Amino acid sequence: MKNPPLYRAHPWHGVPIGDDAPEILTCYVEIVPTDTVKFEIDKATGILKVDRPQKFSNHVPALYGFIPQTYCGDGVGALCAQSTRSKKKIRGDGDPMDICILTERPILHGDILVRARPVGGFKLIDRSEADDKIIAVLEGDDVYAAVRDVRDIPKGIIDRLKHYFLTYKEIPGQKKSPPVEVVAVYGRAAAHKVIQQSIADYRQLISK
Repeated sequence: MKNPPLYRAHPWHGVPIGDDAPEILTCYVEIVPTDTVKFEIDKATGILKVDRPQKFSNHVPALYGFIPQTYCGDGVGALCAQSTRSKKKIRGDGDPMDICILTERPILHGDILVRARPVGGFKLIDRSEADDKIIAVLEGDDVYAAVRDVRDIPKGIIDRLKHYFLTYKEIPGQKKSPPVEVVAVYGRAAAHKVIQQSIADYRQLISK
């Protein structure tokens, strides 16, 4: 047996997405529904950090994180503009591809890797930036095992996810930031296309 590595792999750059992508993905979970603080990965170090406290009652309704070795760059932005027929230039948000993972089982902390199957996503635009949210189900989950496409998920769950992403940046009493729009809910085939483009954008990023 070879000696184990001395350092932990960077969750964005050092974790393989998996040989079965985009059908099945290895994903990194940053926050879970019980978190009262919003965590996110520190891009430089790969360490999970506190982004901000969740001061109000808007908690993420699913496991939330990103797909390793992906990047929302020019290609993802162009794909968003093309699919929405937008005449404005839309750029990627410069982050790894976000993913929400549905599971019946409570998972009580983030900073973990899970295997998930993408079934759809939200085409989300935040201040002229493409900020897609892939929707997936945990591999092997008893309740969601039969889900193959976003249309198989109850509408109430999709509405809850959509509401979270439309409101999670709002702070009561403060001036509203420019609106976040969910311009489309798409299915499994479109999700695969978005993921593949984010993989291509990542490869272009690291080749510079």
